[in-house]
Order: sequence, then C-alpha cells, then structure tokens
Amino acid sequence: MKVDFAKLDRAFNPKCLVVVGDKGISNFRWLRSHMNLPGKVYSVQIDPKEIEGIKALGVTNFTSLMDVPEPVDLAIVAVPREVTPRILEDLIRKDVAAAHFFTAGFAESHTEKGIQLERMLVERSEQANFHLIGPNCMGILNLAQGGLVPGQTQAVAVREPSNFIAGSAGLISQSGMHGGTLVREAALQGVRVSKSVSYGNGSVLDSTDFLEYFGRDPEITEIGLYIEGLKDGKRFLKVLKEVTKRKPVVIWKGGRTEAGGRTISSHTDSLSAPRAVWEAAVKQCGAISVNRVEELIDFLQALHFLSPVHGDGVGLTGGSGGQGVAMTDAFTETGLRVPSLTKDSLDKLAVFFSLIGGSYLNPIDTANENRNNMARIIEILEQDANIDNLVVLVGARSSAGPQFDNLLNALAEVRKRGKKPVATLMPLSFSPGEAEAAGTTIQKLQKVGIPAFFSIERGAFALKKALDYYRMKKAISAG
Repeated sequence: MKVDFAKLDRAFNPKCLVVVGDKGISNFRWLRSHMNLPGKVYSVQIDPKEIEGIKALGVTNFTSLMDVPEPVDLAIVAVPREVTPRILEDLIRKDVAAAHFFTAGFAESHTEKGIQLERMLVERSEQANFHLIGPNCMGILNLAQGGLVPGQTQAVAVREPSNFIAGSAGLISQSGMHGGTLVREAALQGVRVSKSVSYGNGSVLDSTDFLEYFGRDPEITEIGLYIEGLKDGKRFLKVLKEVTKRKPVVIWKGGRTEAGGRTISSHTDSLSAPRAVWEAAVKQCGAISVNRVEELIDFLQALHFLSPVHGDGVGLTGGSGGQGVAMTDAFTETGLRVPSLTKDSLDKLAVFFSLIGGSYLNPIDTANENRNNMARIIEILEQDANIDNLVVLVGARSSAGPQFDNLLNALAEVRKRGKKPVATLMPLSFSPGEAEAAGTTIQKLQKVGIPAFFSIERGAFALKKALDYYRMKKAISAG
C-alpha cells in the first residue's frame, strides 16, 4: 500500500477526532485522554447505557460515523473484534484520514477467527488505500497537540506537566506498554518528545512507514524505535539508511533470543531475525542498536545534550577513591580510556591538592575539602590534551548551596564552549527523599545542557554509544 504522508499529518494533528466504541467500563479512557486536543472530539456509540455517560463528559455522541458533520482526521476504534470489519467500511465511506484500532484478538491470538478477521482488515484497507494503525495498539501521540495516550503516561503527565513539553524526539514502538514507558522515561530524563506511535500488529502501517514519516518531519531531530518484527525487512533497511543520513536513529530490538522470539509471536504475531544478522544490518545502515529501554533513553539523552563525541579519553572527578575505582572500571570496560593527565595538569592540581589521601591522577578524588575547588578542576580537565570528555559524579541532594552553583556554572561554561562533551553521573538509592531531590538537581543540570545518568554504568554506556555513533557517521561520510 502506498502511504499518503498528508493523511498521516492529519492523523497526528487532528482537527477532528472521533472515538468509536468507548465505554464507561474503562472510564471512557479514550475520550478522557483526548479532551485537551485543540480540535473537535466526537463519540460514536450505539449503546444507550453508555450514551448518557458520554454526554456527561460534554462530548457530542452520534450513533453512526456517517452523521459526524465534518471531515474526520483520526478515528480511535475500541469495539469488539467481530464488529471491526463493519466499522472499517464506515471509515472508508467517510473518507477518514487514518484510524487507530485499539481492539485486540486478531492474528496475535493464533485463533482461526482472529487470523481471518485481521486478513479481512488488511485486504480491505489495502484495496481502499486506507491508513489503519494497529490493530492491538495504543496509537499515536503528539505532545504539541495536547493529546496523551492513556495509562501511566497520562497519570504522570497530570502530576508533572512541566516534564511533558513538546520537544524534538520521535519514538516508534510496536508495544503499547513500551511506547508509554519510553515517552514517560524520556520526559523525566529531559528528552522532550515531539511525536510517538504504538502500532501493535502493524498489519497495514508498520515501523517502516512511521520511520519514513518521522524521517521527513522537520520537528523531529532524533528517532528511537522498539521493534519486534518486520513485514518487509528489505524496505525497512532501505528507509533506515536514508533516514540516518539526516538524523540519528537508535533501535531496541525485542526477541533477540529464541524464547523471546516465541513470546513475540503471541504478542504481535511478528517474525524475528537472528541477532547477529540484525545488528550487522542496522550498523551498515548507520543506526545504533541497543538492548533495553534504559540504553535507548540514555543514548537519546547523550545525543540531545552532549557536544559531538570524537575521542575516547575520559576525565573523571567528583567522587571518593572507591567511587573513582568503580568509575574507572565501568568506563574502561565499555572500551573508553581513563588516561593519566599531562604533567602541566598535574602541576596545576598540585598547587591546591595538598590533602593527604586525596588523589588527582585521574580520576580526581574530591570527597574532601578539595570539593571547593571543583571549578578549577573542571577548567584543568577541559584544557588537558589527554582528555576528550569530562564526567563528574554529582550527589542527588547536592543542588542547594554555593558549592553546587559554582560547579554548575563551571560545567555550563564548558558546555557553552563545546570543545569537549561534559556529562554527570547521579547514582540513586531507593530512598524516596533522594529521588525527589534528584529531580531538582537534574532539572538544574539539564537547563544548562548537561545530561545526568542514573548510574555509573549507564553513563559509561551512553558516552561510548555516542562515540560509536559519531565515528560511524564519519566513516560513512568518508566511504
């Protein structure tokens, strides 16, 4: 089927959205979660018991899609699976731009009825060139439009609206749960999302179509994907190669193991490729492959905040001797270097590093009174010829007081000059108080363009992945 990107534009920016089949048993989840859209929101429901509840929400209900008085840009379908073929016919007759089918129980159920119904949806959609998203999915999200997918993302957004501000990342997920998690975690770590889509079975529109669409979108500067399987691997790789020429793409592939592949079959009825083949193909196309949600978010955070990473030498500071050992091991084990500082740097440090037991060989031990000299230490590391990247360990509760302000200003100046990437590490305990304090510290760091990673290992991984990406990009350009 030939994708009409103008129709996808309408679906992601709906002036008129219709929810078909929403029920009070789910607390009208779809109607409620789209009440803030700037356009019109209508309901289509024939059950008299549900209509009164819909009216109580202040939403106009129709008993037929054909009665909606204006062109429909997006329909959300939440009806029993047996009804979906009839609803699809109405959608086609109404010339709806696109529809998200939340309804499940199709090919992923491995039942004869489910497989037959999905085949009917696919054949009719392709015949009419109808843009069907799903089935068995959570649909699309455009934060600039004020609409939110239901569930955890919506709940967190209500509590913390300042985190859910439209940004520049595009997220594509075959899984609805992973899609919500990606949006939520990205927002909480300072990666602002522009658009997101959960496409489920991907029986008509799949990851390739959305990758191509996001690749064309000028508001999206980086793309993250969670994929379980592909309908057309050759086309996906072709589109991926084109998109990575314009913007970075990071992919989390589910089903890397044989057991994971079996689970995928019952989740979205997708086929999975062998891991080695997949990772080699992705690398050839210029994308970065990761293995879990934290890695995907951390890499996006690195791309979003860090200056381009071109060297593997890391200057470490901010912790004690034991923490320095842990940092050295973590960064070295990823393939980065923690080199000795130049003689010039050591001479400068020796002027004020007179405390017995404090080391300044790299990592620089500052779990003592030398913490007051962090601005000077940062400046020395920035000027050191052996150091390509600066990484500072920061306490979650450290954001109050002049000492942190001095450190923040020093890091901000390094970030502004852009000569060397600078990042922070903020390992967290399970203390609720510490987690709350971390939020304030992270926001202050992100405001001046500094990423904060939630463990030493995650920071090391993100920096190495960023280096891999820029090296790969340079090699592709040269070749």
